[in-house]
Amino acid sequence: MQTNRKMPQGFFWGNSVSSMQTEGAWNIGGKGLSVYDVRPADENSSDWHVAIDEYHRYEEDLDLMAEMNMNMYRIQISWSRVNPQGDGEFNEEGIAFYDRLVDAMLKRGIEPMICLYHFDMPLNLAKNGNGFMSRHVVDAFVRYGKKMIEHFSDRVKYWITFNEHNLYFGDGAFLLAGCENVEKSLDNLYKIFHHTMLAHAELDAFIHENCDDVKFGGMLAYTPAYPAASRPKDVFLADRATEFLIYNLCDLFANGHYSLAVEHFIKENKLDMDFLESDREILSKMKADFLAFSYYRTDVLDSTKVPDGTAPNRYLNFGYVENEYLEANEWGWQIDPLGFREAIDTLYFRYQLPIFPIENGIGIREQWDGEHEIQDDKRIEYHRDHIKAMKDAMFEDGAKVMGYLGWGLIDIPSSHGDMEKRYGAVYVNRSNHDLKDLRRIPKKSFHWFKKIFKDNGDEL
Repeated sequence: MQTNRKMPQGFFWGNSVSSMQTEGAWNIGGKGLSVYDVRPADENSSDWHVAIDEYHRYEEDLDLMAEMNMNMYRIQISWSRVNPQGDGEFNEEGIAFYDRLVDAMLKRGIEPMICLYHFDMPLNLAKNGNGFMSRHVVDAFVRYGKKMIEHFSDRVKYWITFNEHNLYFGDGAFLLAGCENVEKSLDNLYKIFHHTMLAHAELDAFIHENCDDVKFGGMLAYTPAYPAASRPKDVFLADRATEFLIYNLCDLFANGHYSLAVEHFIKENKLDMDFLESDREILSKMKADFLAFSYYRTDVLDSTKVPDGTAPNRYLNFGYVENEYLEANEWGWQIDPLGFREAIDTLYFRYQLPIFPIENGIGIREQWDGEHEIQDDKRIEYHRDHIKAMKDAMFEDGAKVMGYLGWGLIDIPSSHGDMEKRYGAVYVNRSNHDLKDLRRIPKKSFHWFKKIFKDNGDEL
């Protein structure tokens, strides 16, 4: 065991969000509609019109991040804010908003990272272009991405294209890629994934040909599947699910080709994924500068629940079971710091690229009484245990890690629009159906993060 566990200088500590979960301002500043803007609230979720109103309150939020000693903030550019129709004229007022936001970060010593797509397809392209089912939408996305890179790369040195890119290889892809109205066939699922990979590859090549000092990474959702038992078929199916949902994407990011197992599956099943021979050269140019990932939990796969003939990237649709050995939060997300260490080690030793966990956190239901500080000890415990696991991966195992970004460290609506599932160290005073005053109130964990980040994570 290594006794010197002093963290490297230049390590990134910070916060990660999406535009629709933070900005609000859904119909001002020349913004066009995205698919999120037209989704109504329901009993357990809000609409997306206000979120936490960071469009108007970003200076306040950045002050809080600076007070917490963060040195990185990963944001997402809203495609429909800077290009209202997705493939038409660019909106200079929308671009100017991100100019102000990026400049305000840099003024506070906070390094920006930009994600170009976080499930918020411009409504026009979803309704009239079938989202990423269409090569026209791929071309529109590449045009948008190049414009943003050209405009911001003088100040923004870290970029990713698609948030949690492997989610486009699961059945959620039809919603996330703006393709809700197409047949949910395996052919179409593979087509969506392939099209998003082409878009990523085009921008990978563009950055590496034009921006010498910019780092371009691929991002995945890392949710390992443990076998439910030592039953050989449980182990085999868990390994196959991992090959298709994790290694396939990373093989593309790092080596420019589909996993050999996935290529064989496509060929044997005669899948029509709109693969042109010219696509092979486009993909071959990919070479990520780093591998980024989100990590919240691990899964367990029971092979007895998976019907024969199921595609490996759909095994968990049927075979997911709870892990009896792990604690879970209210939403059933199971807490597994050792799985975080395993994720870092696996990615680093398999691909030998710098690893960057850019989303990690726990959702907890919390209510502020209007007077007392929220005592979110469970959140402190979660982050402490995961940061310790990351340090074990670095110092005991030898993995190279660039930084650690928490998810939504100022409260935001969850990915399903639930304001009551809170990830933040700062409470935002609103509920699903009552905006209240949107006041920002630091929780107990705010002060814990402030010290951890100030000390560069050396003392937990």
